[in-house]
Amino acid sequence: MIGISTQTSSRRLQVENRTLFNRIDWTFAGSILALNVIGLINLYSATHGHNDIGTNRLFISQILWLSAGWFLYFLVTLIDYQIFVRLSYIIYGLNLLALIAVMFVGKVALGAQRWIDFGFFSYQPSESMKLSLCLILAKVMSHYSAPEGLGLKELALPLLGLIGVPFIITAEQPDLGTAMMLFIIGSSILFFIRIKPKILLAVTMTLVIGGAGAWLFALRDYQKDRVYTFFDPGRDPRGKGYNSIQSKIAVGSGKFAGKGFRQGTQSQLEFLPERHTDFIFSVLCEEHGFIGSIATVSLFALLFLLGVRIAAQARDKSGAILVVGVLAILFWHHFINIGMVIGLLPIVGVPLPLLSYGGSNMLTTMAALGLVSSVSYRKHMF
Repeated sequence: MIGISTQTSSRRLQVENRTLFNRIDWTFAGSILALNVIGLINLYSATHGHNDIGTNRLFISQILWLSAGWFLYFLVTLIDYQIFVRLSYIIYGLNLLALIAVMFVGKVALGAQRWIDFGFFSYQPSESMKLSLCLILAKVMSHYSAPEGLGLKELALPLLGLIGVPFIITAEQPDLGTAMMLFIIGSSILFFIRIKPKILLAVTMTLVIGGAGAWLFALRDYQKDRVYTFFDPGRDPRGKGYNSIQSKIAVGSGKFAGKGFRQGTQSQLEFLPERHTDFIFSVLCEEHGFIGSIATVSLFALLFLLGVRIAAQARDKSGAILVVGVLAILFWHHFINIGMVIGLLPIVGVPLPLLSYGGSNMLTTMAALGLVSSVSYRKHMF
């Protein structure tokens, strides 16, 4: 009898484990993995040019960050996302304190003070703030019921407080690109919930007037130069227009099938700046052409569509809002980065998630995708 009972318990445990295993959305995870593989191949080429032979530190570091990211992805998947939503005030508060700490003890690099240096790792709080913002907005906005749309009363806290405070702090670092991402991501969540038309018109007019005021009194000269350069890169081809010109040369020279792996002259001869971070997509276009670039964009589109399906099947409102927030992070990063490297948008410091090199960005992206997976994991539990 004891032997039969032991066998039954073992069989039941195997069935439960198989059920837990099967509940993971492997199509979603597989699309992420495919982009990871493309990213590693592309990064290897970008960091092993003719003058970089034998220097594989960045590539190995990215593999380590990616391994940690996948561990974080499955860990977050197995934890109920509602736990993170309930802790959102604490997570947001700690992230806000980290943003403030950057102003006093942050490491200065590339003309900006954005990182906290831990010796073995430089942490950029503005990256994790994007995810913290999604969590706290999912918590706060899930309690609102506004069939006709959000009014001023409902928008005051999220727009002026939760979004506005980190926006101002990040813009002061200065990191206008990430600050704008925080605003766009938060606004995307609010648009999803719905805003009253008259309020939306008023907010739009305020942003237009505020943008004009920022141009006249707040933007620094180098930030204005980015806009001037966007319209006419040739006005300073060896200076402020250099990045845009070299990126468009790289993208165009790839033509239909590309020059081949590690055969791109712009990247391998180091004409292309920041080719392992902001301009990683330019490397892909040059070496793999239209075929490689459209295949990568298609994978991003698949990932986004799978996320939309998960949001539609979420078991509660906070889960749906959280997924929309993560999708907003992914969509706007891809839209702005790709638009930037092909010359359709001004050049700002926005990396390409899952492809660009960077520890903070990789861990934040994988944790965010893990939250989407967690929502999917629990869609049929009730």
